[in-house]
Amino acid sequence: MTGDGMRDVIGRFVAAYNRFDVNGMLALLAPNVVFENVSGGQVTASAVGAAEFRSLAEQSAKLFSEREQRITGITFRSDSALVSIAYRGVLAADIPGGPTAGSVLELTGESEYSFEEGRISRLVDRS
Repeated sequence: MTGDGMRDVIGRFVAAYNRFDVNGMLALLAPNVVFENVSGGQVTASAVGAAEFRSLAEQSAKLFSEREQRITGITFRSDSALVSIAYRGVLAADIPGGPTAGSVLELTGESEYSFEEGRISRLVDRS
């Protein structure tokens, strides 16, 4: 897959994420997609396959009243891309032992996208 092709798929995926469009995100994933969210060096969420990803994405969407990933840079490799992300979200619900509804979360991180047959086959978000 070319860099332009990867950029297009990543851009459409991030746009669907920002719109809370789970179906739009799923349309860009390989059926056997592997997803991991890593925070502080620990895996905090994971999913294997489109069905698990859907469940996780739907749960995650309920936590935020608004959210935005903004791409700040991309480095391409042969079949993957490392994407620098600026993230902002407003919590819609209290996090047990953590921030409360209405709190604004702002972070930076990176997302590593791997591709197979034009679809995202692996996604690792790190913050």
